[in-house]
Amino acid sequence: MTTKQFSSSSTNAVHAGETREKYADSLTTPIFQTSTYTFKDTAEIEAYTKHKKDRFEYGRYGNPTEKIAERRLAALENAEDCVLFASGMMAITTTIFAIVQSGDHIVITDDCYKKTLEFCESYLKRFGIDCTIVPFGDYELMDRSVKSNTRFIFSESPTNPYLNVFDLEKFREIGKKHDVITFIDSTFATPVNQRPLDWGIDLVMHSATKYFAGHNDILAGVVLGRSDLISKIRNLHKALGGVIDANCAYLLIRGLKTFPLRVKKQNESTLEIAHYLEGHAKVKKVYYPFLESHRHYDIATGQMQGGGGVVSFDIEGDLETSKRFIDALEMMYIAPSLGGVETLITHPALVSYYDYTRERRYELGITDTLFRLAVGIEETEDIIADLEKAFASI
Repeated sequence: MTTKQFSSSSTNAVHAGETREKYADSLTTPIFQTSTYTFKDTAEIEAYTKHKKDRFEYGRYGNPTEKIAERRLAALENAEDCVLFASGMMAITTTIFAIVQSGDHIVITDDCYKKTLEFCESYLKRFGIDCTIVPFGDYELMDRSVKSNTRFIFSESPTNPYLNVFDLEKFREIGKKHDVITFIDSTFATPVNQRPLDWGIDLVMHSATKYFAGHNDILAGVVLGRSDLISKIRNLHKALGGVIDANCAYLLIRGLKTFPLRVKKQNESTLEIAHYLEGHAKVKKVYYPFLESHRHYDIATGQMQGGGGVVSFDIEGDLETSKRFIDALEMMYIAPSLGGVETLITHPALVSYYDYTRERRYELGITDTLFRLAVGIEETEDIIADLEKAFASI
């Protein structure tokens, strides 16, 4: 089966991974809503089992709709191979278990997604796997933390909620020095803004729920990288069974067709909103990697094409002020996700870290007045006008 790949991300987003001729002359990729695939005779069985003929057998091992989505994502990320999952967390946990075994050690930065840190710090210990958590950006300590039994080093870039940006060159060099796998969560960046594999990173993952699908209507995760590593991950994936269903794969493919357009619009809008927030008298601090005030501005502008669709900001006041501010918003929705067409805002202290004490939250930098704004594709002026009304209320 011949599929095409193009040099342009926008063209790949529409065409990559598909054959030109589709079932029943359909223009769009069909949804193969089946769990089981048939063989016409024993010769076809033997061709599949003995000669590795490229075909499908059972839904947990692959689906034609899913396969097209994987090939398209691989083209966008410039990856050798790709494997899809039912969620971003399933992508991370399956990948980790495919790489490590009892007695191994991993290194992870402290600015990673909360649930990723919980999994690595708590659950892996039950399987005899040790984890060292190092401060984000402390490359010397990360280097020193690698042991003889370290299997991989993991980070996220940009991070949530402060949009810290990891230096991919330094990350790659630490991995090469110790001959360990480098693995990064690039969900906030997307391949439009950053392609870690082009910088020599071994594996990259995304929550495809976010920018790839782009419409807040599915859950999906993806891991991309070297074919030898992806093969190991896919083999375990078949056993664990956290597969994406055909309908979700179809919606993901549909979302990918407009993905570069959406991200470019979100880059432009978010930078303009970040400048607006930075100049507002009721805002103490703004966090956006393409603002010169951001501590990783030089790294970000050196390895990213755009700053992404998320900006975080800290306002003047206290917790009650924050509640009045967010309750006064009229257009944007209060919700914990990002990457979709609708603008969403969340208050980390009340949502993601509600179960932490105030003292513990502040140790992590999660203040009572911190907000994360995930910009959609509405007109920038309308988003700013909604923010202005909310600021007026406080």
